[in-house]
Amino acid sequence: MYEGPVQDLIDELGKLPGVGPKSAQRIAFHLLGVEPPEIDRLLGALQKVRDGVQFCVVCGTVAAERECRICADPRRDRTLVCVVEEPKDVQAVERTREFKGLYHVLGGALDPLAGVGPDQLRIRELLTRIGNQEDGVDVAEVIIATDPNTVGEATATYLSRMLRDFPGLKVTRLASGLPMGGDIEFADELTLGRALAGRRAL
Repeated sequence: MYEGPVQDLIDELGKLPGVGPKSAQRIAFHLLGVEPPEIDRLLGALQKVRDGVQFCVVCGTVAAERECRICADPRRDRTLVCVVEEPKDVQAVERTREFKGLYHVLGGALDPLAGVGPDQLRIRELLTRIGNQEDGVDVAEVIIATDPNTVGEATATYLSRMLRDFPGLKVTRLASGLPMGGDIEFADELTLGRALAGRRAL
């Protein structure tokens, strides 16, 4: 335990996701050794996040303007909507360079034990968006890209039921299975079962 502001800083850093006590201590002591202008830049960035971050009115991801750069891009395929849990998932899908459509960020996943129900997520906005033509274009496919865990699966199942009523709408789920470079012998039963169920012709 350190005294005063240093311990306060370590405590606050330790509350961040993925930052344990040792990492928090290392970051705190790193910050003690940097020049004041660097601290000012960090403070400025934190203030901008607190005061200026907004979310895209269309998809719900973090945006600098009213609409994010993806929703504002006329080259994106407006017939495809990929539904993700969090803004960070948008970046993960974008890094693949495989998806050319638009996104919809739910803001989490259904988790009744944690008090997260459909009303806490942006599901109503998704249904409204699918029901309304965007720029005169109908959404043809919704790709559900929630996490492959219990709450992600529950969310995907709920969404597929809600979207079933839209005529002509194709609803798909991201495939899950074996990672590239992995060994079959080390795969758990659920992952291997998913890989078998989702096999495709060569």
